[in-house]
Amino acid sequence: MIKVGDRVKFLNDVGGGIVTGFLGKNMVKVENEDGFEVPYPVSQLLNVDAPELNRGGVSVTQPVEETPKEEPVQQKAPKGKIVKGKESPDFYFCFVPEDSKNPLAGDIELHLVNDSNFTVLFRYAHVNEGSYQTVSHGTIEPNSKEELEAIGQADFSELPEYSFQLIYFRDGEKDANAPITKKFRVNPVKFYKEKSFRANSFFSENALVYQISENILDTEIDKLTNDDLRKVIKAKEKKDPSPVVAHKKQAEIVEVDLHISQLIDNTTGLSNREILDIQMEKVEREMHLAIESRVKRIVFIHGVGQGVLKQEVAKLLKSKFSKYSFQDASFQEYGYGATMVILRRK
Repeated sequence: MIKVGDRVKFLNDVGGGIVTGFLGKNMVKVENEDGFEVPYPVSQLLNVDAPELNRGGVSVTQPVEETPKEEPVQQKAPKGKIVKGKESPDFYFCFVPEDSKNPLAGDIELHLVNDSNFTVLFRYAHVNEGSYQTVSHGTIEPNSKEELEAIGQADFSELPEYSFQLIYFRDGEKDANAPITKKFRVNPVKFYKEKSFRANSFFSENALVYQISENILDTEIDKLTNDDLRKVIKAKEKKDPSPVVAHKKQAEIVEVDLHISQLIDNTTGLSNREILDIQMEKVEREMHLAIESRVKRIVFIHGVGQGVLKQEVAKLLKSKFSKYSFQDASFQEYGYGATMVILRRK
């Protein structure tokens, strides 16, 4: 049995540390030799203080009672119901975490939401290097939603491009609607920030919401007569004030995502060492740029994993930028996956 304060060694990695807390049933926080807290599976730790408690190299986990989850209250109209006023083709791509205050604690569900009185035929696919792989397809009734898939933290480093093809219709129409095709590239940095997930009218939980459907003015513009078009332009000119020139403000904080998928397009043929070298070159380059630009703070988002990248970032900062202090970035925004450098001299 492992408890807080025990000295442990990593079973499948170099080093070890001291257990500082539990992160659920099968995970603990371990403070390593560099002073960083790293989440680690209990099953991959050896208890140094009480080796007799190790069973075949696997430690016994601390039992944790699971609290039954309450079923979320659905806030939308029943499936297939026609709702007065929902005449616009409004469709949304939503990311819904199990816990929006700590998105990394569990899976994130991906949903397609039909917030209209149209029936929708859809195809949802992943796009990798120009190749489409269908994940889900089917029909969504008016004012309903469809779960497409779920992703976890292990998927963040290699997110695909998401693609939608939609055909929407309803009885009594005089014209066929043009199909909608839309692709999304989602920066995984968003999943590390609680503020990315907001209250919405589709789910009881906070969600990250993207609109799939085009602006209704754009989709219907070809159907307007010349008189109608002049009216639209005139109304828009009245509503739109003169543009205001915004003064550029010096950046307070810069975020740098070190996930390799954000740095290069293809990792085929690269060893782990070569990938790490690319990431460290990025850290050093961004540090010099931030210092020259007089940025106050810079956050390197490295994820959790086995903690190797985090340790390498710390070593580089200590050796080449020792005049600047650094620390774990805000847990609320980044979880355990980021390091913040304060760009003022010690």
